[in-house]
Amino acid sequence: MATTASQAPLAPLAPRASTAPTFAALARRAAAALAGAAVLCAAGAPVAAADSPAPAAKASKLPEGLYGTKDPQYDGVWRQSLALLAQRTVGVRPSVTGVDWLAGQQCSDGAFSAYRADPAKACDDKTMRDTNQTAAAVQALAALGGHDDAVQKAVKWLKSVQNDDGGWPSMSGSPSDANSTSVVIGALKAAGQKPESVQKGGKSPYDALVTFQLGCAAKEGERGAFAFQPKDGKLAPNADATAAAVLGGLGEGFVVDPAGKDVKEPVAPLKCDGGEDRKPDAEQAAEGGAAYLVALLDAGGGHLKSALPGAGDQPDVGNTADAVVALAAGSHGDAAQKPLRWLEKNSANWAEEAGPAAYAQLVLAAHAAGADPRHFGGADLVAQLNATGPKPAGSSAPSAAPRKDAQDQDEQGSGVWWIFGIVFVACVGVGFLLSGRRKKNGL
Repeated sequence: MATTASQAPLAPLAPRASTAPTFAALARRAAAALAGAAVLCAAGAPVAAADSPAPAAKASKLPEGLYGTKDPQYDGVWRQSLALLAQRTVGVRPSVTGVDWLAGQQCSDGAFSAYRADPAKACDDKTMRDTNQTAAAVQALAALGGHDDAVQKAVKWLKSVQNDDGGWPSMSGSPSDANSTSVVIGALKAAGQKPESVQKGGKSPYDALVTFQLGCAAKEGERGAFAFQPKDGKLAPNADATAAAVLGGLGEGFVVDPAGKDVKEPVAPLKCDGGEDRKPDAEQAAEGGAAYLVALLDAGGGHLKSALPGAGDQPDVGNTADAVVALAAGSHGDAAQKPLRWLEKNSANWAEEAGPAAYAQLVLAAHAAGADPRHFGGADLVAQLNATGPKPAGSSAPSAAPRKDAQDQDEQGSGVWWIFGIVFVACVGVGFLLSGRRKKNGL
């Protein structure tokens, strides 16, 4: 099905285009951000429901090669993909077992689910195939090299579940959303496809993406923002969806080549003449989204606030990292520096709690903004990421503290992961790790 990691060459990254960015980083959120989000939900939001799914049985031993120590049921492929891709981006050669674990999660039809405890058992109709997990795996395996067959099978499956509006949901058969559409765009680009040519019903992913943007008919402070998806026919601004859509509109994936603070191209708000509602092209839409993010970051003192129920004014660390990547992708390196500095001072506890996807997010944000992830607020993010999984096959990075034993997850209590599951099923949609915030109508 997939080429083994031992056969995978360390392929060079694609060069950054001289005009518009072309291969970059979607942020977003990661399982990491949602792992942190689960903690916020537990603290401030009621989550129990009569029809809630039962908590998954906790594995006594996690699979060899898997990054992180917590239950992988909802984010195994996602966190693995981000971890491997972040390592690859900074010159670390991931472990063979780590890459093989990811490749081995693929179903025979090309799709990936969040986690398959027994990869030897064939996927069936009950296997919850997920576009976000699949798109994340595509980006990681494409960057690592040597997995062309697996990548192309995954792309074929993604095309098979494209909606008639040109976009994607997290789970096939649901309405499209901005986040899923954006992460799939990044996967198509990573696989050597032209997203604008991948159409369904005459609509491309970019056609779908611009429909989620609040245009000139919206309130002035909301113009340029993206919604996750319409609710009762209306669009509500959502910072998480906006960061994702900025990357998607630029045709970017998770990895954005560095745009340092010397890159001072200012953001341009959505152009409105006479206040009429106009649909810009994807790049113009992305620029309007970037302007919306900058305004939010300035208002928040350099960070974005969480819109999860009960979170209050708590910062959204993961989404702030996503915003840094999005701004860098649009060649707004100068605008990315303020939130980057905030992350250097305030992300350590979040990353330690959330695990490998969070460290990967920060590595990719630092890389995109032209900072050194090995010297990030006094921490070596690369070493911290490496310590969450199997020893890399090759790395110049110093090692961090030994990896915690998988049994350490018991200290968190089963309630945390039950709530985590409810977040995905009841609040965000099963398996959707990138945005998955269906209930978010703020920020």
